[in-house]
Amino acid sequence: MGIRSILAKPFAAYVASQTKRWSLNPAPFQHNTLQYLTGEASKTQFGRDHQFSAIKNHEDFKKNVPIRDYEELKPYVEEVVKGKPDILWKGKPAYFAKTSGTTSGTKYIPISKESIPNHINGARNALLSYVHETGKAAFLDGGLIFLSGSPELDEKAGIKTGRLSGIVNHHVPGYLRSNQKPSYQTNIIEDWEEKLEKIIDETIDTNMTLISGIPPWAQMYFDRIQARTGKKIKDVFPNFSMFVYGGVNFEPYRAKLFDTIGKKIDSIETYPASEGFIAYQDTQTEPGLLLLLNAGIFFEFVPTEEYFSANPRRLNIEEVEVGKNYAVIINSNAGLWGYSIGDTIKFVSKNPYRIVVTGRIKHFISAFGEHVIGEEVEKAMKRTLEKFPDAEIVEFTVAPQVTPSGGLPYHEWFIEFSKLPSNIDAFSLELDKHMRDLNVYYDDLISGNILRTLRITSLPKNAFIDYMKSLGKLGGQNKVPRLSNDRKIANELHKLIVK
Repeated sequence: MGIRSILAKPFAAYVASQTKRWSLNPAPFQHNTLQYLTGEASKTQFGRDHQFSAIKNHEDFKKNVPIRDYEELKPYVEEVVKGKPDILWKGKPAYFAKTSGTTSGTKYIPISKESIPNHINGARNALLSYVHETGKAAFLDGGLIFLSGSPELDEKAGIKTGRLSGIVNHHVPGYLRSNQKPSYQTNIIEDWEEKLEKIIDETIDTNMTLISGIPPWAQMYFDRIQARTGKKIKDVFPNFSMFVYGGVNFEPYRAKLFDTIGKKIDSIETYPASEGFIAYQDTQTEPGLLLLLNAGIFFEFVPTEEYFSANPRRLNIEEVEVGKNYAVIINSNAGLWGYSIGDTIKFVSKNPYRIVVTGRIKHFISAFGEHVIGEEVEKAMKRTLEKFPDAEIVEFTVAPQVTPSGGLPYHEWFIEFSKLPSNIDAFSLELDKHMRDLNVYYDDLISGNILRTLRITSLPKNAFIDYMKSLGKLGGQNKVPRLSNDRKIANELHKLIVK
């Protein structure tokens, strides 16, 4: 047993005791967080404009601070980007996390010195929770790989700017740096495929024990290693025992990933965002991710069915219900106020508060009023794959076909299979059956002959890689939207179809 795994266990016990203290009764911590945030920001431009000095409770806050997305908060952000201090949060940000918005172009999300621990400690505590619960810590002694964006940062008005994963890379604790992969020189390579080959060069003969990244790009890494060696990953990395992931639902990728590895290994799901580290999987025995309610963020939750209404309810943590879909609104010590991060979640427990991510508030299909969401298509795919264990998928996305050349409209599922099902027609019918079970509106449209059953369009190998490459978004934390309410992605993917 190495020094890291020995020291991790008492530290993990301490973190677990602190987590238990706030997680079983988070309401006072959330109340104190709101008071702290509005107090600290009361003299900022945003605080003066929204009368923070008069805010005593959540009701006051809701009256003074409207819900905004990035586009609506942008006038304030632009002042921060110009280098002006005390706009959204006191002083200037330590960093800007640079992201690609679908409607706002490039987005600059401020990260303050006060909010950095939220990003760093969230990831750290996810690992320590696992160590405390299972007693397993040996994975900390081997090679650790984080498939991330470049840590090379630009500057905006003297403020360091880059991808969140690249920024976080600068704050990896020193005791982990000696066994962290890849090297800085490899990590700054912009071309994803060139970078991936260099990562393999650096890791293929290393005792890799922990690998972290979003599932589709981890799969790409594993596939390239398998192509080089002709071996399962377990035979290349015999001590590989921990996979850490986030950003997408793991279920559609699980079967193929474990097949490539050659054995089942433990995994930890995390929920990081540029706006803050939201939640992590704190146990291997219960579903859901522990919502971080004592980490510098005051959370609000809007029922998804009310989100686009004129006056949606904004619930605090005490008011939420298990099993209902909510849009996540955050208020943070980085200066984001009433900020809609675009994700939807569902609570699966209130003791403690654990969530699952159900989709994106603007990623849905409702061409005919069906309002299909990400959670539904992913559940339908998972259940179908369970019925067809011979099939494996690489990636999929769904779009409506409103004006087909003949017959009724339908939902078109673009699927890249690594192993085709033995009967694609039966697979398609099974998938449609589960969609009808999961969404009553979709079922009504099929029954009423408004829509025909879904159609699967099978894509060639590497179709989604080629699509992402065409956008300049291959690798890192970039991912394909699961749902679109238009045909923009569909039209590009059609060009890649094997006739």
